[in-house]
Amino acid sequence: MKKIFYFLFLSIFITLAAYGQQDPQFSFNRETQLLVNPGFAGSNDAITGLILNRYQWSGFDGAPKTLLFSVETTANIFGGTSGVGLNIISDELGYEKNVLVNLNYAYHTTTSIGDLGIGASFGAFNKAINGDWVVPQTDYTTPPGSDRLIPDGEVSQLALDVGFGLFLKSNNYFAGISVTHLNEAKIDFSDLAYTFFVRHYYLSGGYNISLSNPLFELRPAIYAKSDLASTQIDFTMGLVYNERFSGGLSYRLDDAIAILVGVEMLNGLNIGLAYDITTSALGRYGYGSQEIFLRYAVDFGKGRLKKYKSIRFL
Repeated sequence: MKKIFYFLFLSIFITLAAYGQQDPQFSFNRETQLLVNPGFAGSNDAITGLILNRYQWSGFDGAPKTLLFSVETTANIFGGTSGVGLNIISDELGYEKNVLVNLNYAYHTTTSIGDLGIGASFGAFNKAINGDWVVPQTDYTTPPGSDRLIPDGEVSQLALDVGFGLFLKSNNYFAGISVTHLNEAKIDFSDLAYTFFVRHYYLSGGYNISLSNPLFELRPAIYAKSDLASTQIDFTMGLVYNERFSGGLSYRLDDAIAILVGVEMLNGLNIGLAYDITTSALGRYGYGSQEIFLRYAVDFGKGRLKKYKSIRFL
């Protein structure tokens, strides 16, 4: 019965994902801005590398597993200050595996309210489906190979993926708006089996609030994504001590509460951990989500060993 539940859950989830929100979610969404907003590239004025791993709904067979690597920095291109970045992401869910590699470019300009990055991303998205993924056989499942909508064996297709975004930053706040899968590429596995990437729209913002004790700072933030069929919103409140130690709570509307902690080590190395407590109906089965990241930032313009301090939470 437990295996049957797993199969039904994943079948429903993947069916909805094919026509709904397809991008992976992160509790450390301020760390993953480059993945969804190319305007973010170069906004840190440093060379910044990130490795992030997320295990969602641990305990379910075939539950989502996401690994992200990204790097971004400033550059002098086309006679002005610009930002460039690279994302490589592997996202697994049941019998589906997605791999995205994209390049990001952002043109930077100074406005009266902050530094604005105007960016675009171009890359390749590979979607693979394993038709031989083992499912429990019951009176309600068809034998392998009898459903022409499910490919036999493993199949994969490659598609062009395009994104666009704006990112505004000052010393005390940031704001971003972007869209992924702008071209809504279609992938055909066969004459009957196909899928397409739905546009996702993102909105984010945050503010740094200095407290009476100068060693403490509050950093509230909001992060929203939508495919115009469903919308997901995260509200985060972070507390930073001495610009090194941080903790916070995040509430994902109708889905989960996340506990986030982080510390900045010497020479720009940061580590963060997050644990999601599911508040939706799925939470009754007791499966949470975990996330860990390592970020390393170096300002080569001021010396490799200079400690880099980020204005971002965690």
